[in-house]
Amino acid sequence: MSKSTLTIRVPEELKDRIETLAAQQGVSINQFAMYAFTKEIGELESGQVFRNMRRGIDKKTMFSRFDTILAQVADRDVPQWDRTDITTDEPG
Repeated sequence: MSKSTLTIRVPEELKDRIETLAAQQGVSINQFAMYAFTKEIGELESGQVFRNMRRGIDKKTMFSRFDTILAQVADRDVPQWDRTDITTDEPG
């Protein structure tokens, strides 16, 4: 993979936030920026794919198709760690 240089201008406050987050992650600013750009671009591209798939489909049809897919998932017990109805004595 060939590499090239991209120079961007960001407000000082954003630069400080990037530096802080990169330090917290234990990576360079460049590595952090690569991760952030890649993640955001992937999300934007995925969103476009879903928008294209949904184009021309009304909500009723979309939810009907979703229900059909969910009906194919086998019933199973929910593991203890994945339950939302657990009460604990821990605060907060």
